[in-house]
Amino acid sequence: MDDRKKILVVDDEAQIVRVLRHILDARGYNVRTAEDGASALDIFNEWAADLVLTDLQMPNVSGLELCQRLRSFSDVPIVILSVRNEEKTIVEALDAGADDYVTKPFGTNELLARLRSALRRAPAKAADVIELGDFYLDVSAHKASIKSSALKLTPKEFDLLAVLLRNPERVLTHRFLLRHIWGNYYTEQTEALRVLVGALRKKIEPDPANPAYIQTEPWVGYRFVLPS
Repeated sequence: MDDRKKILVVDDEAQIVRVLRHILDARGYNVRTAEDGASALDIFNEWAADLVLTDLQMPNVSGLELCQRLRSFSDVPIVILSVRNEEKTIVEALDAGADDYVTKPFGTNELLARLRSALRRAPAKAADVIELGDFYLDVSAHKASIKSSALKLTPKEFDLLAVLLRNPERVLTHRFLLRHIWGNYYTEQTEALRVLVGALRKKIEPDPANPAYIQTEPWVGYRFVLPS
């Protein structure tokens, strides 16, 4: 029985596909490839991949549409391959359910780290108690602590920290965070989110100017990481 993790690579550039297959085969992954989103959906329906690694710009069914279709019936981790000038489409794909992104040209170590993180990420759970790394949150009691020291947080700071802790290592877009903290009518208030993130950093980061926990993803959003 093949116990290797199964990765479906979706890209219409043959050279990129060859490089990715070589990298992933060498690390022991079971790899299949597709040249567009339509072919990827056909493969996924008969070969349930553990992760989908997809380009955004493809014929027939784009990477964005592929994310939307997959999310309609599966919670499989999705990592996007993109170029640096696709910020708007990256955000749309992340809002559609993608977990992370890697920009081309990509480094092998960064790519593999993103894939490992996505593969081990458990689905977000709305638990009353969240324990992660140095952090402890009791949502019902509205209590928070870091390294056993109590945190005095405003309601919005608490809500932001809860969302971040429920989605570790995942890129969370501005729209995603605004919707979860303020509601659907406030998804364009990025300045309010920036101020809130700055306030939370001052309370949890050893050095707020060089944050260890809340990493900024330029033009996209934020990522909560646990320092190694």
